[in-house]
Amino acid sequence: MNTNTTFNPEALCSRKLWRIVAGHEHLPNLDEQGLRSAIEELAERRTYLIELERLGKLNARH
Repeated sequence: MNTNTTFNPEALCSRKLWRIVAGHEHLPNLDEQGLRSAIEELAERRTYLIELERLGKLNARH
């Protein structure tokens, strides 16, 4: 059985992405690039922008 899956932030709801970015939910194979993708997806959706800014995550994408 192949357990190699690709992280696709577009497939997740904003709340799930926020939990991942905020560190409340852990995905075992999520690397730094995946985390940046989650942040970018939330920013594109314009969801949790204030919270992302408070955590200093928005600046990391520039």
